[in-house]
Amino acid sequence: MAFSFLNQELAIDLGTANTVIYQNDQIVLDEPSIVAVDNNSGKCIAYGQKAKLMHERNNPSIRTVRPLKDGVIADFNAAEMMIRSFIRQVNEKRRSLFQPNLKIVVGIPSGSTEVEIRAVRDSAEHAGGRDVFLIYEPMAAALGIGLDVLAPKGNMVVDIGGGTAEIAVISLGGIVEQESIKTAGDEFTNDIQFYLRQQHNIRVGEITAEKIKIGVGAVIADLDEEPEPYIVRGPNIMTAHPVEATIRHEEIAHCLDKSIAKIENSILQVLERTPPELYSDIVENGIFLSGGGALLRGLDKRLTDRVNIQFHVSEDPLHAVARGTCEALKHTERYSTFLMR
Repeated sequence: MAFSFLNQELAIDLGTANTVIYQNDQIVLDEPSIVAVDNNSGKCIAYGQKAKLMHERNNPSIRTVRPLKDGVIADFNAAEMMIRSFIRQVNEKRRSLFQPNLKIVVGIPSGSTEVEIRAVRDSAEHAGGRDVFLIYEPMAAALGIGLDVLAPKGNMVVDIGGGTAEIAVISLGGIVEQESIKTAGDEFTNDIQFYLRQQHNIRVGEITAEKIKIGVGAVIADLDEEPEPYIVRGPNIMTAHPVEATIRHEEIAHCLDKSIAKIENSILQVLERTPPELYSDIVENGIFLSGGGALLRGLDKRLTDRVNIQFHVSEDPLHAVARGTCEALKHTERYSTFLMR
């Protein structure tokens, strides 16, 4: 086609914590979902990783905004600025006088309301999308894991992202049962901050708590491979003097216990509502974990022991939704039954 260079296709996993963009089966962008805004002019001065470096370190004339909260757009203007900036960054390598015709598929939480769905669609269109499709994240995760979502059998996916944990039973190209709860990565980070205040009298920021979660995050005390303890430094809550504490994975497993229990209960509730024939498929195939939360040490073992069904951590769980969104983008006709326009 003579003007095919004017057509561009992007698959976007618009996550609470990170935004991933696929183009031509390759990750072309993987950045934190955050923008830095000048308070005086209202303009975006940094986005992604640069903006994250400013987070909790900025001066009064600059504010950092995470446009998505609990998996949905909380700040429409900031979300539009962020998506536009990310698309512009992807297009920097393209030398063209013309604005490309953008075909976009965006992943959204399965519990999104009509208003929230419209906010995502409008943001994508205002950022340059001419042809915008939306896909529910658990469906995208299932595609990214490599499951045959159109087959007449049951598959179950638990996608634990930054803002939401998405639990879904999928069969014949549709979501049969689903639960979307706001207990996920951000909640785990808050749990760690609260625990350090209560048990060690240390005040730490969101970024430090996230580093602890990555460094020694676990949900069971008995691990086959124990991570090295994490040394955290911060001000004492009472005296403001600098203090240091050594955090072990057992402590993190203890402080995350209640949040993980909420996810366990939601999984059991979805299984209770699952039709018997699909339930037997799930018992046979196991349940698949994706999202950043799937990287918590021992999560598959704890869930397997609690639910009595084998849990599998998918390959590269962080990018499962983005891969599935890319797969849906390549075959929009084939997957038209669950792609929303």
